Amino acid sequence: MSERPFAGGSRAMSVDIRVQRGDFTLEAAFEVGAGEIVAVIGPNGSGKSTLLHAIAGQIPAAGTVRVGGRILDAPAIASTGRPVHLPPAQRRVALLGQRAALFPHLSVRENVEFGPRAQGVPRGEARRTAARWLEEVGLGGLAARRPAALSGGQQQRVALARALASAPDALLLDEPFAALDAQTAGQARRLIAAQRTARDGQQDPAQDPGRSTAIPILLVTHDPMDALILASRTVVLHDGSVAQEGRTAEVLGHPRSDFVAAVAGVNRLTVVGEGRHLRPTDGRASGLGFHGTAGLGDGERGSVVFAPGSVRVHALPDDPGAVVGRPNHWMGSVAQLEPVPGGIRLFTAEQPGIAVDCPSTVAVAVGLRPGLRLAFSVAAEDVSVRPDDH
Repeated sequence: MSERPFAGGSRAMSVDIRVQRGDFTLEAAFEVGAGEIVAVIGPNGSGKSTLLHAIAGQIPAAGTVRVGGRILDAPAIASTGRPVHLPPAQRRVALLGQRAALFPHLSVRENVEFGPRAQGVPRGEARRTAARWLEEVGLGGLAARRPAALSGGQQQRVALARALASAPDALLLDEPFAALDAQTAGQARRLIAAQRTARDGQQDPAQDPGRSTAIPILLVTHDPMDALILASRTVVLHDGSVAQEGRTAEVLGHPRSDFVAAVAGVNRLTVVGEGRHLRPTDGRASGLGFHGTAGLGDGERGSVVFAPGSVRVHALPDDPGAVVGRPNHWMGSVAQLEPVPGGIRLFTAEQPGIAVDCPSTVAVAVGLRPGLRLAFSVAAEDVSVRPDDH
């Protein structure tokens, strides 16, 4: 862990912690600005949920957590010389997991009222806050029902309303869309996205409690699309440490490692500059050449990244010479097929390191099947190029 200045502003969240759970160690340091959504992605077992539970105070952690100018965890503070570890109830940090975890004996409205009431908000005001948030999540007409009478998706929306109604200083989301159908998940995404602008301090706190200030939001997700849609920045965890951190477009658009590329779902190949072309040094794509809108100098090493969906699939031309040797064009025999939304992902025997997403209409047109030899191409503007020291 490092000594980092708290540069994110008075409403931001700063995390620099180490968590030891058996043989597993998590070390992470980053900040989330006020009104900012930061995504955390990574494979199962990388420490994503452990990170959220440590910030929420539900598991012990060494290091420092500060939210909204308040110290939640610290090894020692100057005024007392003693470590700080606030219990979860005093942190004003809302954690929403994959399960709604509603109180079964309370009505939907009472569940949402619980946070404000626990903070000493008068009953009438807490009821109005609950009513407003239930309307926000589209469940205003179900306020009197018990959780058991709701679907799983409805319960998750109630849990989101309960988290926001408590006016937390930070919101932690642990794969909140995993149990929702497509339509409900879309509504939940829009509601979370709205928190970036709705909680902007322009409203009158007396008239609109819980929306008076922007808060940091940390979103754990298994889907890189959630990061692209919602998050300005992304943190990638791998084996308990931060593998890459930065602007979402950069992290997912040009990963720095094959591991992050796999998480992001893109093709990444190491290359060396040769004139105007980029020759892969990765044996999984030997014999090919690429170029993009940017390049590398002669002998300069770097990487190229392109999405499987940006690769065009063509029937093999009558003259294979039209493909051989052309940058961003290659041929291959289909070796592996996997279903993906809207089509089929394929890999060839000759280029096993390159994934290609073939739309269903194209798959039918070319008669896609194992062993079929096809031609492929990717436009230069779809190829991202970075030198190794970027």
